Amino acid sequence: MDLYEYQARDVFASYGVPVLAGGVATTPEQARDIAADIGGQVVVKAQVKTGGRGKAGGVKLADTPEDAYARASDILGMDIKGHTVHRVLIAQASDIAEEYYFSYLVDRANRSFLCIASVEGGVEIEEVAANKPDALARIPIDAGVGVDEALAREIVTAARFPDEVADQVVAIAVSLWKVFVGEDATLVEVNPLAKAPDGTVLALDGKVTLDENAGFRHAEHAELEDSAAADPLEQQAKAKNLNYVKLDGQVGIIGNGAGLVMSTLDVVAYAGEEFGGVEPANFLDIGGGASAQVMADGLGIILSDPSVRSVFVNVFGGITACDAVADGIVAALGLLGDSATKPIVVRLDGNNVEEGRRILDEAAHPLVEQVDTMDGAARRAAELVAADK
Repeated sequence: MDLYEYQARDVFASYGVPVLAGGVATTPEQARDIAADIGGQVVVKAQVKTGGRGKAGGVKLADTPEDAYARASDILGMDIKGHTVHRVLIAQASDIAEEYYFSYLVDRANRSFLCIASVEGGVEIEEVAANKPDALARIPIDAGVGVDEALAREIVTAARFPDEVADQVVAIAVSLWKVFVGEDATLVEVNPLAKAPDGTVLALDGKVTLDENAGFRHAEHAELEDSAAADPLEQQAKAKNLNYVKLDGQVGIIGNGAGLVMSTLDVVAYAGEEFGGVEPANFLDIGGGASAQVMADGLGIILSDPSVRSVFVNVFGGITACDAVADGIVAALGLLGDSATKPIVVRLDGNNVEEGRRILDEAAHPLVEQVDTMDGAARRAAELVAADK
């Protein structure tokens, strides 16, 4: 789960990372009041989970509370790369003498953690990596040891932070590691980590990504979710503990196992080229040990998606036997009744495949047809979409 900047700022502050005064507003009136409480010049910043806010006009200075009201009025409701602005962060403004970059992240390639730090901050880190690779320090972190003051000082030295800010950055590095571990994050990033004219180092912008697999340890993280901005189908799937991602196509996909589902997406997209660019409508993995009820829940969500015009159920029976999948399909269609109107192509193989096919044959539901091969089923699902145009 990615946090908004204002949420990351609050998390940083709770761990002692130095941040500027600020507050979040959903109306221009709230923006004016927060600016009045802060006093002096403020920055009004669009809160969206994408980059490029400044170039899009989503970051503005305001000299007075009335200016903050006007800037918030301009920014609230903006569309930035497909994200509508519903909140703005009103933060105390600060002149910047120097901009740095600092982050901790999961290094999946090496199955470890990594610190990336640079004195070339304030721009996209990918830009620095491409144009000035020597300006980046990459320090691996032993998960069993973590970041203490000694390692933090090694990081600061490797990144060539100026001597006059070294002690401050060391302290911030230790605090950010506490954020990373304490919140079960997969990314903690500050860009820019800025030096003010008076020499104070501050976290002026932050990104935090939390590992949702650790959510059972953090009941408080539920309050950080933006349910209003989430896709309603993804919300329904999450409530039923389904691994579902909404996509932009027309063929609903259900499979058991992430690898099989990913392959199914590719096969459907390839088959869809023959029929005018038909694409997958979702990723839905019912898992290796899913019950008939899970199958019914998943099918119900996909069939309720108005963009879906056919469904491809692709299951290789292992722990989840094909007869259980077939029972789930029949049960789901029974529950949905007349609201189920979209054709379903089913490909079953593996454990108890003959029994699964028999169950579907005997049910003889008019929406369901079986195809023996994965390629053939993908082509048929795409063909059904094209025929419905």
